[in-house]
Amino acid sequence: MKKIRYGIIGFGAFAERSILPAIRAAENSEIVAIQKRSMDMAKWKAAEHSIPMYFDSAEALVASNEVDAVFIVSANSQHHTETLAAAKAGKHVLVEKPMAVSLQQAREMTDACRSSGVKFMTGHMLRFSPLNKRLKEIVQSGMIGTVSYARSHFVYDATRSNRKWVLDKETAGGGPLFDIGIHSLDTIRFVLNDDQAVSVKSLMNPDHSTGKVEMTSVLSLQFSKGTLATIYTSYETPYRESFIEFIGTTGSISAYQFTPSNTETFIEIKRGKNGLVDSVEKETFHVPNLYTLEVEHFSDCILNDTEPSITVKDSLHNQEILEKAVFLSKI
Repeated sequence: MKKIRYGIIGFGAFAERSILPAIRAAENSEIVAIQKRSMDMAKWKAAEHSIPMYFDSAEALVASNEVDAVFIVSANSQHHTETLAAAKAGKHVLVEKPMAVSLQQAREMTDACRSSGVKFMTGHMLRFSPLNKRLKEIVQSGMIGTVSYARSHFVYDATRSNRKWVLDKETAGGGPLFDIGIHSLDTIRFVLNDDQAVSVKSLMNPDHSTGKVEMTSVLSLQFSKGTLATIYTSYETPYRESFIEFIGTTGSISAYQFTPSNTETFIEIKRGKNGLVDSVEKETFHVPNLYTLEVEHFSDCILNDTEPSITVKDSLHNQEILEKAVFLSKI
């Protein structure tokens, strides 16, 4: 089987822990190169993981004829320049979420990839989760009636993260909404099958005097089909937790821990009758490595010249919502 040869740009702890194993587990993909800012560190990590090539710049990595595609896992502020460099070199681009720190950057990234004729996809890996696909199937089937409201929260203690840059506004672009709330946002849009948020409101508590991001945020949305939604995110919670729920006119569905890979989890389906809860059902799921499914899908698109299921339109609208939320928090 032909395999897509990947280079990882931004080979930090997250890439080492999650992205490298995912590429190696994907049957149609292989890792051939990594990039770190320090050549000595890049050489050391390449040797540790038996990776043939190593570089200290994105430009040097994408210049290699041995690389077909890049997975960009660097700090958010670097996604723009590294995507432009990859597109110019004719490399396909899979970039971690959020795709950029501004809508203008995001547009320039997708324009560059389109002009160069390379594939582009943002890493919204939760779309590959069997749990989230089932949530969508239930909502679209009408099992819980017309969905009037969706809500999600995603929280953790960011002070314990190895990615210290997530607390810096210039590097991260925003706080927990950019970092983890984007998962809630994209999943809600995916499940509702509604590609347009017609109203966006936000509450944040940024510290403009220090240049740090907000630590907590609440995003409120109204989608084109009428559904209202709220997303709460925080960096100030002493545990990690994700939750999502869709409330319809005849019932509701919800799931705790809808975001992790390699886990056993469940959804809860409640239905009502005569103003009371009439039934409660649970469906259990084994969620595999979502990063592997993501890489396999992107590689398959390259090999068969098809378009990724996570479209440029989806990614740009997510970025537009993030930008509106940040702007509104300053008013």
